[in-house]
Amino acid sequence: MGEKLLRYEKILGDLRHAYDGGAADRDRAEQAPWKLGIRQQFLETLRKEGATTLLEIGAGTGRDSLFFQDSGLDVVATDLSAEMVRLCREKGLTAHVMDFMGLDFPSASFDAVYAFNCLLHVPSADFIPVLMHIRGVIKPGGLLFLGQWGDVDYEGVPDWDRHEPPRFFCEYSDQRIQELVSRVFELVEFTPVNVDAADEPHVRFQAITLRKGLR
Repeated sequence: MGEKLLRYEKILGDLRHAYDGGAADRDRAEQAPWKLGIRQQFLETLRKEGATTLLEIGAGTGRDSLFFQDSGLDVVATDLSAEMVRLCREKGLTAHVMDFMGLDFPSASFDAVYAFNCLLHVPSADFIPVLMHIRGVIKPGGLLFLGQWGDVDYEGVPDWDRHEPPRFFCEYSDQRIQELVSRVFELVEFTPVNVDAADEPHVRFQAITLRKGLR
């Protein structure tokens, strides 16, 4: 990790611009089967838990939120990109323009939160505060699914990113991410997924299910 850590509020503008510009392409792109499998597994976990309300943060164009809504859940989607939120609303979703530190919901509003490949844009200096903020909107005993690329500790703007402007990423080794999330949540399950896809610059995905304590 570099000595000079970027703070979350400093990168929001570039992230918003990058995702506004890439929204249409993302909405047309085919979703990888392994991602659909992870999504289905979390749905099954929610059903076993008796969960009925779900917040998706970093929802993008809303395809996962729509899946959960069509599966019977009461879903709210948020994204920092207004264009992404517009596409969510076109799908019939309740969606709001909000970043991770600006989740404007009452305390303990949701049975679960779903965060797929979005918290990897949070600088390491702000990762725990963001987790604490997310924790606040989850009901006691509720779940957070956190999925993101990892395997090595890295923080910065990678040279492979083709978005304009290029996006900031912060990734963690398996050991480090488990240690960090366990400061805020109870670790329910950690599943590393090795991805073999020609169009992905990463090779390892970290699927993490977490629980908010009853206190």
